[in-house]
Amino acid sequence: MQFLIIGLDGDDPEAKQRRLAARPKHIEMGDALLADGNLWYGAALFGDDGQMNGSMYLIDFESEDKLHEWLSKEPYIIGDVWKTVEVRKANVREPWQFNRPREFFENR
Repeated sequence: MQFLIIGLDGDDPEAKQRRLAARPKHIEMGDALLADGNLWYGAALFGDDGQMNGSMYLIDFESEDKLHEWLSKEPYIIGDVWKTVEVRKANVREPWQFNRPREFFENR
């Protein structure tokens, strides 16, 4: 099952510091998801001020239980970085059509 996760940071004065503190573990966990084939795409979200203020993941798990197991360990949730988390079931049609060589992205 595919899921779109949108996590939005808090807007309090400590929000940026919480993100920076949790980010190494968040990236490490994302790398593990990628290696396991669960993470299909991820992106940092930015506000009008150019600062990171959220994240987006397109992930695939065999069940909603596995999704919730991951969410219970996600450093941005545990670290109180994401103040709101939206989870949507998704279905990417023929996901292989979006695979492009690295040069495509480097030359844009």
